[in-house]
Amino acid sequence: MNSRRDFLKTSVFLAMGTVAAGAETAFGSEGGSPTGVVYTKENPGRWAKKVGSHAPEIRVDGNKVMLTTKHPMSEKHYIVRHTLVSADGKVIGSKTFYPSDKEAVSIYELSPDHGNRFYATSFCNRHDFWVTKFRAK
Repeated sequence: MNSRRDFLKTSVFLAMGTVAAGAETAFGSEGGSPTGVVYTKENPGRWAKKVGSHAPEIRVDGNKVMLTTKHPMSEKHYIVRHTLVSADGKVIGSKTFYPSDKEAVSIYELSPDHGNRFYATSFCNRHDFWVTKFRAK
């Protein structure tokens, strides 16, 4: 269990560091991302057939943001975590999921000081780390 936690912490810190170091450079306006580390709808790498069930989907309603990863949840294959990060690298919130959860859905509240550009992350225990870039407000 510790190795899984260590891996998750490393993944989140890597993503935060990438965002803090210059998200526009790392993820680019062209939709690029570090190959083999972060996957997106635009750059799914070896997981091209997994986009629909792994890239987080975003719904914004006022100051609430709902992240959904349409992925089955089972003991052997599930979404482990969602994280919402502002464009300047601040973690707004995160939620850890378990195989027993029925779905991977998380809700966060935005405040004006969060800005309007964000990164939603979804981590699958088999298909790696996914990011969806979006604007709110």
